[in-house]
Amino acid sequence: MASDSARGKANMEGRENNGFVGDSPSIPGQFRWSTVIENDVPGHSDRRNSRSGDSVETQTVTNSSTTSLENNDDEDDNSKGRDQWGKGIEFLMSCIAMSVGLGNVWRFPFIALENGGGAFVIPYIIVLLLVGKPVYYMEMIIGQFSSRGSVKVYDCAPAMRGVGFGQLFSIITLITYYSSLMALIASYMFDSFKSPLPWAHCDPEWGASCVDATARQLTSTVGGNGTVGGGTEKVSSSEMYFKRVVLKEIDNIDDGIGLPDWQLTLFLCLSWSIVLLILIKGVRSAGKVSYFLALFPYVVITILLVRACTLPGAINGIIYFLKPQWDKILDPKVWYAAVTQCFFSLSICFGNIIMYSSYNKFRHNVHRDATIVTTIDTFTSLLAGCTIFGILGHLAHVVGSKDVGSVVKPGAGLAFISYPEAIAKFDVIPQAFSVLFFLMLFVLGIGSNVAMTSCVMTVIRDQFPKVKNWQAATVIAICGVALGSVYVTPGGQYILTLVDHFGASFIALVLAIAELITIGWIYGVDRFCKDVEFMLGIRPNLYWRLCWKWITPLLMSVILVYNLVTLEPLTYQGYVYPTIAYDFGWSIAAFGLLQLPIWGIYAIVKQDGKNLTEKIMNAFRPSKNWGPIDANLNQEYKKFINED
Repeated sequence: MASDSARGKANMEGRENNGFVGDSPSIPGQFRWSTVIENDVPGHSDRRNSRSGDSVETQTVTNSSTTSLENNDDEDDNSKGRDQWGKGIEFLMSCIAMSVGLGNVWRFPFIALENGGGAFVIPYIIVLLLVGKPVYYMEMIIGQFSSRGSVKVYDCAPAMRGVGFGQLFSIITLITYYSSLMALIASYMFDSFKSPLPWAHCDPEWGASCVDATARQLTSTVGGNGTVGGGTEKVSSSEMYFKRVVLKEIDNIDDGIGLPDWQLTLFLCLSWSIVLLILIKGVRSAGKVSYFLALFPYVVITILLVRACTLPGAINGIIYFLKPQWDKILDPKVWYAAVTQCFFSLSICFGNIIMYSSYNKFRHNVHRDATIVTTIDTFTSLLAGCTIFGILGHLAHVVGSKDVGSVVKPGAGLAFISYPEAIAKFDVIPQAFSVLFFLMLFVLGIGSNVAMTSCVMTVIRDQFPKVKNWQAATVIAICGVALGSVYVTPGGQYILTLVDHFGASFIALVLAIAELITIGWIYGVDRFCKDVEFMLGIRPNLYWRLCWKWITPLLMSVILVYNLVTLEPLTYQGYVYPTIAYDFGWSIAAFGLLQLPIWGIYAIVKQDGKNLTEKIMNAFRPSKNWGPIDANLNQEYKKFINED
């Protein structure tokens, strides 16, 4: 009874509103749910409370020079030697800004439409529960537990450090072209202030086949190509503007890709300048900006949704989006689309989540944050779908079509052709809606770009601690402008499609499976769960353990096999790349995947051991310094593991 009373008293200390319990008197502001701790691990409360007591004492000694980590950031840096988020809420907001991006607003609605409409939401939510949430939670745990970036985190299995380097390479390829998309968005945002909108009407130089985007008739955007009268192909002015004015796109790249466009290059520099300013002090400055990056897009999308719902025909568009097509729910293509959408929407298995969580305080409740972010990501996708299809429903009403899906042109030009065309048909201040729409896309893109750049910065600073944040950010920004200029050439979209396919999508899928195998099998789910218990005081339940070890890696492996079986030659708008382009693409993919054997061999060679077998075994075991980065916590952790 005395023991129960003491535990009850301890649980009451530091209690705040909403049933939170302070993790430690020396770590104010970091909380976990008391009900989870009390109920999730029956029979282990005595050991956990004793451990918690040891942990509190250790933390107090370690941070004896500070009375509050929240209010004395400089001293905290000196004691730990690594940046930390100023507040837990900054980490949450940064994760939201990273995960909620362009894929939610202009990719999800059309992926859903092409794969069963409302019926797609069911596989998507199931995939979210079996892939998205488990992997998101796993990456948050491993990053926070080790306080290591996406490469050094593989000290848990040094032979698999190639996974981290491969993901780093994939992130770098993403950064190079992601910033070019930001340049296109910025260009449209500035052009949106013009009256009339420059893509609303045809230029005489575009020829007789061009049709004004404001025309109250169905144009070539029906199914992508339309014909009238004698069979002349009709093209919308919004599409002509995108290709002729913005991209200055060429018909093929057989003779080269051309020189960078000076206007897009300026917008490219602007995009990188904003990212540089946000990251000038690392997570300290990024955390402060995260509030705006996370919340502002919701303000805009809410305004657009309210306006869309008041337009004639908008309700028909929303119903069209949400109406299930049950005949497609058993189609494997639908499930494949659900997995890939969830995978890239949440930014899992790219190293970003590991990087962000590595700056957390050791006792931060990442379980709560993982649940919040994955839920908000799905909600945002549905909200964006309703907004976009409300606008497209109005567009169908204006042009006299009963088929909402026929008024848009699917593909990479959705954000720059279909949406601008829909906005051009607005009767009331289309400029205001256009500015808001592209400003929202720009802010979403900046949030994702900040996360990817931070990931590269973290790897650099983990390897070279003397490098300052502003130095790493400046070098990355300069390289980003130099490499990104390739994508703002007349042949830039051809290169973007090629690099995205071979350098991001394919590599990411293979490395994701390798990451899941590393944590779930090599490091081991049992050891991983003990780490969670030591860090958070809770032991993951059967759902998490089954997903980490069996369900998620098997499902991802099936997706990879399906992807390889259905693999077709890559094309861009019907253009078949020359052989040298395919060779270049496969070279990119090979370089990323070769990181696995290269660093695996390196780890084996560097390991201690009397013979090769012993070296190999040691390379797949955690390194000697593996565990919490704090020396006292690390010592306590080793005692905890050895006793168990």
